[in-house]
Amino acid sequence: MAERKPWYDDIPAGNFISNAPTYEVGKLFPRFHSTRFTFGDTTLKYYWFDPREYGYEDNGDLPLLTFFHGKSNALVGDICINYTGAELYASDKYQQAMGGAFILIPIANEYIDEQNRCMGTWQPSYLEPAHALVLNFIAKHTNGVGKRMLLGNSAGATFVLRLMDNYMDDFDVVMPVGSAALPEDAVLDQYEEKGKILVFTMGRRDEFHPFEEEVGPRLAKLQSMKHCLILTPDWVRNGDHGIASIGADTFEMGQHCMMNAVQCNLMFDDGTPMLPELPRGVTGWISDLVNGK
Repeated sequence: MAERKPWYDDIPAGNFISNAPTYEVGKLFPRFHSTRFTFGDTTLKYYWFDPREYGYEDNGDLPLLTFFHGKSNALVGDICINYTGAELYASDKYQQAMGGAFILIPIANEYIDEQNRCMGTWQPSYLEPAHALVLNFIAKHTNGVGKRMLLGNSAGATFVLRLMDNYMDDFDVVMPVGSAALPEDAVLDQYEEKGKILVFTMGRRDEFHPFEEEVGPRLAKLQSMKHCLILTPDWVRNGDHGIASIGADTFEMGQHCMMNAVQCNLMFDDGTPMLPELPRGVTGWISDLVNGK
């Protein structure tokens, strides 16, 4: 049984705890293809979604959404598609809202060692192969793409920040979800100089990253950036308006897993937005970005 939730005493009156996302997992898995890519000594499996199969014209400017999973998520097979936050972005509803988008999901070579530890998750040695995979995917599976967006969950969030650090000219947007591993101010200044967009996304009650300690000192810098969207709700919620809870083994991580809310498009099931910053959700924001609004 999971330990007592660290934020339990702070729950506002009239609120309730929601123990699972409201969307169905796996329904859209058949829409994704999978294959492997080799770069040097590294071979990576990846999934992808092709919007052309659902009526969208590939004129070279459809956006590419590349999702990187969290630690241990590669061990669950196809369910990793959902755990990255990507699955619902292949739905008719989300695709229509975005005007069509390619989706790419690289998978790390994770494994369990003799001490029952998850090894092989995203680390610096993956940076060059992952970058090459994205470029190869664009060349092999598309006629070119428009905005290139990196999204990452937890360990994947830290990884997409490092990808942007190292290959900034090849990406337009980075959306880390659940990581406080922000680059130094000098690198954030490069974001501004090059017009790169940072969508910083984290719950203020993240169970793994004390917000005031790890993020608080950087907020002023983020707030000063012209191209930074800050999404830091006081409570991470599920589509039913409930406070998100996930009891995994002996620890609580519902507030850490804000990617579940991102997969809900940051919209509640009743059609109201979870955050005032995105009144039409993530897909509406992507549509505006693609159309230069």
